[in-house]
Amino acid sequence: MERALAEARAAADRGEVPIGAVVACGDEVLAAQGNRTLELRDPTAHAEMLAIRQAVQKLGSERLSDCDLYVTLEPCPMCAAAISFARIRRLYYGADDRKGGAVENGVRFFGDPTCHHVPDVYSGMSAAESAQLLKAFFLARR
Repeated sequence: MERALAEARAAADRGEVPIGAVVACGDEVLAAQGNRTLELRDPTAHAEMLAIRQAVQKLGSERLSDCDLYVTLEPCPMCAAAISFARIRRLYYGADDRKGGAVENGVRFFGDPTCHHVPDVYSGMSAAESAQLLKAFFLARR
């Protein structure tokens, strides 16, 4: 999660919402990304999406079934769907997102019977630090 937090801080330094994500397979980090929606002018360039894209390219497979995803904020519906489609084994996330989250808040994507694959979910990992990064970022913009 430390690497995901570093990616979140780097995203904030670029003026992006400070969210970071890491895909790991065992001890190997396959991908580490932060949000780049503004930089790439792409509303799908969330940290999770970019990390998943990078990891599947590295592995040469659309499935990440032996991989784990670490992300600083609860994934949104789009990212939760990508996590499911990529068959990610475990999801670890930091801060809850009561407004835009889709794991334990909002639509609860993985609880829907139409969800194809449900990863093991572990929430609250470095939650305070993840939430503080977001609070400080938005406070500075108001």
